[in-house]
Amino acid sequence: MQSRKHWETVYSTKSVDAVSWYQPHAEQSLRLISETRVPLSASIIDVGGGASTLVDDLLEAGYSDLTVLDLSKSALAAARTRLGAEGGSVKWIEADILEANLPPHAFDVWHDRAVFHFLTSPEQRRIYVETVLRAVKPGGHVIVATFAEDGPLQCSGLPVMRYDPEGLHAEFGEPFTLLRHREEEHRTPSGGIQKFIYCYCKKTAS
Repeated sequence: MQSRKHWETVYSTKSVDAVSWYQPHAEQSLRLISETRVPLSASIIDVGGGASTLVDDLLEAGYSDLTVLDLSKSALAAARTRLGAEGGSVKWIEADILEANLPPHAFDVWHDRAVFHFLTSPEQRRIYVETVLRAVKPGGHVIVATFAEDGPLQCSGLPVMRYDPEGLHAEFGEPFTLLRHREEEHRTPSGGIQKFIYCYCKKTAS
């Protein structure tokens, strides 16, 4: 995983709505979280959520048990400032997901848009998947979005992995059942197009 220094530099030199991954509303993520049909009291973690507006819209929709994890203190601070008092109910975790000590079987929904594709070594991906297995409840839901096969080769100056749905699911393996996938053409603030895939899996109940 890249250093905190890299991401702190990104957020200290660009506004949160100027980074390439910015979305006014994370519509695809919101749709897939809704399709899990978890109750509004379900525990949801947004990995790499940083300054994303996903947490705003989940609060607006009535979800009450939300966690946002990110490597960048600046990104988390931007989200907390934006939400003000409303963000007081959110759990904010500043951590590298490869080192985070998340509680076992704590989350009903694991969401990650654009972290996993930065994990370019098999060892990094193994640690990530083991973290998901430990932290997500049996029968819980896992939504991961990465660049598609014809997506960018780099992001924020860093190399990334690209996936098709089957290849992304294969990284997680048999403990997860792929329920559906979605494609997205994300328009960046500068007007470029980045192609993403979203995979929605369910963790086995045992």
